[in-house]
This record gives sequence, structure tokens and C-alpha cells, in this order.
Amino acid sequence: MNLEAIVQALHLKVRSGQEKLAVEVRGGYVGDLLSDVMANSREGDLWITRQVHQNIVAVASLRDLAGIVLVRGSEPAEDTLEKAIKEKIPILVSDLATFETAGMVYRLIGPGEGGPA
Repeated sequence: MNLEAIVQALHLKVRSGQEKLAVEVRGGYVGDLLSDVMANSREGDLWITRQVHQNIVAVASLRDLAGIVLVRGSEPAEDTLEKAIKEKIPILVSDLATFETAGMVYRLIGPGEGGPA
């Protein structure tokens, strides 16, 4: 499923990376600890987090993630948004809690590669 379909299904607000909404989402990762995301996320994952600082853009770029979803209506910091726009990293905002957002993404895309069947 591509990122645009997820944006529409979950009514996410697109803050950056509009040009990348056609990217295929292969799985998902939920976490707020950057070192954990760097060690365990996979290329093409949609990262769900509460973090809003600019280091999330660096991690998403490093791991070649499909995008970042900020939960509970959190907005990216100004410098984060500037960096995401420059690097063409999709940042999306969900008004839902992390658990609800992750559950909805999971229902849409399934377990992804290497996840439980």
C-alpha cells in the first residue's frame, strides 16, 4: 500500500514530503528511542513516534523509511520541518494516540516483511 492511501485512510495531515506520497509502505515501526529505531526499523517502514525534534529526520533518512507519523496531534519543531522539506522526508500528523494509529496502519498494510503472520 502506498503512503498516500494511508494518509487518506487515517486522515493524516501532511507536513512535508508531498512528493513522496506514492512510495510503497512495506511495514511499520513504533518507537521513541532513536537508537532502537536505527537498530531495528527496516527500509520502507512507516515510523510512528511522539518525537518532534530534527534528529527524527536524520534517522528516517539513514534507514530509508517511508515516512514519519507524529501522534496525538504533535507538530514537528520548526527546524525539523525545514530539514524534512529539504531532505524530502514525509512527516505526517495523526490526531490519534500511538496505539490507535499503529493498529490502523497494521490493519491497512499487514505485518510486513519478517513480521508475524
